[in-house]
Amino acid sequence: MATSATPAKRDQYRALGISTLAFTLCFAVWTIFSIIGLRMKQEFGLSETQLGLLMATPILTGSISRFFLGIWSDRIGGRRVFSLVMLLTAACVYLLTFAESYTTLLVAALGVGLAGGSFIVGVAYTAAWFEPSRQGTALGIFGAGNVGAALTNFGAPFLLLALGWQGTAQVYATVLAIMGVVFFIVAQEDPLVAERQDRGRESFRQQLAPLSEFRVWRFSLYYFFVFGGFVALALWLPHYLIEVYRLDIATAGIIAALYTVPASLFRILGGWLSDRYGARRVMYWTLIASVICTFLLSYPPTDYTIQGIRGEIGFRVAMGLPVFIVVTFVLGFFMSLGKAAVFKHIPVYYPRHVGAVGGVVGMIGGLGGFLMPLTFGMLNDVLGIWQSCFMLLFLIVAGALTWMHHAIRSAERLEWKQKEEKTDLPELSTPSGLVIDEWHPEDADFWETKGKQIARRNLWISIPNLFLAFSVWTIWSILVVKMPKLGFDYSSNQLFWLAALPALSGATLRIFYSFMVPIFGGRRWTAISTASLLLPCLWIGVAIQDTGTPYLVMLILALLCGFGGGNFASSMANISFFYPQSQKGAALGLNAGLGNLGVSGMQLLAPLVIASSVFGDWAGGSLTVVTGSNAGDVLWLQNAAFVWVPLIVIAAVAAWFGMNDIADAKSSFRDQAVIFRRADNWRMCWLYLGMFGSFIGFAAGFPLLSGMQFPGVDPVKFAFLGPLVGALTRPVGGILADKLGGANVTFWTFAVMILGILGVLSFLPGEAGGGNFWGFFLMFLVLFAASGIGNGSTFRMVPIIFRELLMGEAGNGDKAQAEKAANKESAAVLGFISAIAAYGGFFIPKSYGTSIDLTGGVATALISFIVFYASCMLLTWWYYSRRNAPYPC
Repeated sequence: MATSATPAKRDQYRALGISTLAFTLCFAVWTIFSIIGLRMKQEFGLSETQLGLLMATPILTGSISRFFLGIWSDRIGGRRVFSLVMLLTAACVYLLTFAESYTTLLVAALGVGLAGGSFIVGVAYTAAWFEPSRQGTALGIFGAGNVGAALTNFGAPFLLLALGWQGTAQVYATVLAIMGVVFFIVAQEDPLVAERQDRGRESFRQQLAPLSEFRVWRFSLYYFFVFGGFVALALWLPHYLIEVYRLDIATAGIIAALYTVPASLFRILGGWLSDRYGARRVMYWTLIASVICTFLLSYPPTDYTIQGIRGEIGFRVAMGLPVFIVVTFVLGFFMSLGKAAVFKHIPVYYPRHVGAVGGVVGMIGGLGGFLMPLTFGMLNDVLGIWQSCFMLLFLIVAGALTWMHHAIRSAERLEWKQKEEKTDLPELSTPSGLVIDEWHPEDADFWETKGKQIARRNLWISIPNLFLAFSVWTIWSILVVKMPKLGFDYSSNQLFWLAALPALSGATLRIFYSFMVPIFGGRRWTAISTASLLLPCLWIGVAIQDTGTPYLVMLILALLCGFGGGNFASSMANISFFYPQSQKGAALGLNAGLGNLGVSGMQLLAPLVIASSVFGDWAGGSLTVVTGSNAGDVLWLQNAAFVWVPLIVIAAVAAWFGMNDIADAKSSFRDQAVIFRRADNWRMCWLYLGMFGSFIGFAAGFPLLSGMQFPGVDPVKFAFLGPLVGALTRPVGGILADKLGGANVTFWTFAVMILGILGVLSFLPGEAGGGNFWGFFLMFLVLFAASGIGNGSTFRMVPIIFRELLMGEAGNGDKAQAEKAANKESAAVLGFISAIAAYGGFFIPKSYGTSIDLTGGVATALISFIVFYASCMLLTWWYYSRRNAPYPC
C-alpha cells in the first residue's frame, strides 16, 4: 500500500517482525485440533467424519471473520484489532478445556477459529508500512507465519503426551494472551492512521465497492486451493500418516511439519519472485506443479496380476513413505509460492481497500480449509480409500488451472485489442450480441416485430433452470422420509428441521438474489446461480451413503440446498423485464408455475431413481432398509441428488449462450433499495407469504406429515401430486388476474384456503377414529391448487401497484422515465417478496414438528394457519380490492 512518505526501515522491520511473530502464534493455535483432536477422538468416541468436522470448525470461523476483521482494520487500524483478536482467542482456547461433549467441543472450536481471522489484520497492518515495490516480499515474510502449523505439528504432540489435551490447550491460551498484550504495547500505529481519519466518513457500501469486480473473485479461486488446501492438509496429514503408514503421533507430527514448514517459509520466496517476475507467472508454476503432485499422491496402493507365459506375474504399485515425504514437500513448496502470488496483487490494485478485498479473498481461502477436511472425512467413510483426499485436491487444482489459463488468454486478447486493462473476468463478460441496448416492450410495433421472439426465448430457457432450482431446493422432502428406514437415527423434530432448513436458507438468499439481475445481468446470473446447484447435489450424493454421517453435516447440506430457493427471486425479476404490463401475469405465471413443477418432478423422479443402481458402481453402493415391511430391500439414496447433475450442467450452458442481458435494466443496489420505504412492498410480502409460503411449506412438509399421521400409507407415491397441481394452476392464476383483477382473485383464494384447512382438520386421526387419508389428501390438493392460483394473482398485482404509484409520483413529469423506474422497482419487489414468502417453507414444516412436540398433534399449527389467512383476506380487501381502495388492482 503506497504511502505519501515511506517510513524508516527500522520501523518497517519492527512492524514486520512483531506482526509475523503474532501471526505465527495465531496460526499455531488455529491448527491445534490437528493434534489434540486425535486424543479427543479417542476420549469422545468420534467417527472419521466427526473428527473432520471438529478439525474444520475453527477454519470456518477464521474464514468468515476475515471479512469483518478486514473492514475493521481498514477503519480503525491493525494494531488494536490484532491485539483484541489474540486476547479473545486465548480466552476461547482456555474455555475449550471445560468441554464435556462433542457439541460443546464444536461450540468452543468456533471461538478458537478467531485466530485464523488475524491473517487479514496482519496483511492490512504490514502492507501499510511498505512501498509497492517491496510489498510482495514483505507480505511473503508475514505470510510465512503459516509455519505456526509446523510448530503445532512438531511441539504439540510432546505437550499432549506430557500434559494431556487440556493442559496443551491451556499452554497455548497462556502464550497467545501474553502475545496479545505485548503486541498492543510494542507495535506502533501504522502510517495510514491519518488517512483513515480523513476517510472516516466513507460508508460501508463504499468500502465494499471493489467487491463488484470479478478480479477479486478470481483471486479468491486461486486462494481457495493454495491456502485452503494447505490448511486442510496441515490438519489432515498427522491423521493420514498414522493410519496409512502406521506411525506414532510424535513421528507423524514431525513428518507433517516437513510439509507445513516449506509451505510456510517459502512464501517469502514466493513474494520475492512475484515482485521480480510477476504474480501471473508464479501462479502458473504453482498450479501446474500442484496438478502433478496431487495426481501422484492420488494413486492408491494397487496389486496387479499379469497372465504371463509361465503363469501369473504379480506386482504392487504403492507410494512408500520416503517418496510421500518428498512429493508433499514439493507440493507445499509450490503452494507457498501461490499464496504469496495471490496477495501480491491486492495492495497494488486496491491500496485503499486491502482489508475488505483481502478479507474476502482470505475468507474464501479459509472456507476451503473448512470444507476440505470435512469432505476428507466423508470421503473416507463413504469410499474407504485414504488417498481420496488427494483425489479431491487434484480435481480442484486441475479445474483452477484450466479456468485461470482460459481467463488469462481471454484477458490478453481483450487488453491487447483495446489497449486497456480489464477488471472484469473476460470469460464472464457478455458478448455484444447477447446485450440488448434498446428494449421497449410497451411499444406495440417493437413488441410484435422483435420483442416477442426474444422474450419467449429467454422465458423458455429460464423455465428449465428454475425447474432444476426447485428440484434441488426440495430434495430433502423425499430424503427425510426414507432416512429413518435406512438406519439414520434422527428424531421426528430433527427430520422436520432437515425438511425446513433449505427453505430458511433459500429465503435468506432470495433477499440478495432479488437485487442481482440489475447488477450483474439476467443471463450471467441465471447461468452462475444454476451452476451453483452442483455443490449441494454432489456433496449430498456422497454424504447420504453413510448412516454415520453426523447430523450437523446433514444440517449444513440442507442449508446449501437453499441455493435452489434463492434462484426463484432472480429468475422472476429477470423475466419481468422482458414483458409488457398486459402480459406480465401470464409470463410470470408460466415461469413460476412450470418452474415450480421442479418440486413435483423431484418427488416423482427421486423415488424411481433411488430404487435401482441407475448410475452403476461409480455413484456408490446401496443402503439396506432396516425397518418396516420392506426390510431387507436396498436403496441408492444418493441417486436422488446425482440425477440432477447432468441436467444442471446442460441448463447452465443453455442460459450462458442463449439468454440476454437488457442494458436498460442495469441499476445499483442503492437504486433498488428505495422499495424498503414503500409500504406496499411490505404488504405484498405478507400476502405472498400466505400464497407461495403455503405452497413451498406444504410441499416440504406434506410427505413427512402424512407418513406420521397415516403410518400405513407410503406418502412418497402421492407426494408429487400436490406440488404438480399447485404448479399447473399458477399460470391459471396469472391469466385470471389479467382478466378479473389480481386483488379479487387473491381475496377469494384465501377464503378457499381457510376452507381447505378446516377440511384437513376434519380428516385427521384423533381420539374418535383413525382419520381418513384420502379425505386428508384431497383437502391438501385443494390447498395446493388454491396456493398456485394465488401465487399467480399476487404476482400480477405488483407491477400494477408500482406502475400506478410511480406514475402518480411523476405527475406531469417524464412518463417514460417513470415507466422504467416502475419496471425496476416492481422487479426488485417481486424478488424481495418471494424471498420473504420462502420463509413459509421453513415455518410450516417446523410448526408441524413443534406442534407435535408440544401438543402431540398438528391441529394447533393448522388453526394458526386459519388465523393468518384471515388476516391476509382483510389486508387484501382494505388496500386493493374494495371499491375505494388506494391502489385497486
